[in-house]
Amino acid sequence: MTPIKLLVQATQRPEGRTYAEYESVNECMEGICKMYEEHLKRMNPLCQSITYGVGQLFEFIDRMVNLSCLVFREDTQTYKPYSREWIKERIYMLLSQQAQKART
Repeated sequence: MTPIKLLVQATQRPEGRTYAEYESVNECMEGICKMYEEHLKRMNPLCQSITYGVGQLFEFIDRMVNLSCLVFREDTQTYKPYSREWIKERIYMLLSQQAQKART
């Protein structure tokens, strides 16, 4: 397991900064998807079910002031930063894997 810190700043206000810790890259990417799903539920409180496309998720990510990951590296005992583009690539890979599993 690789410790990951997800840094989130949704608005320009400094008090809007937050972070979350995860045990794996996939767990972190699922956490970002859940964050978007919670946002959709707040925006559409009367909807029974929420559906969205990956493009909509990426737009949500791009609207964040900051969204980045710090991934712990065992070899150097340091955290390596990754950008929102890396996050979007990882989310796309995760969702593709999940879609492939659902088809089989």
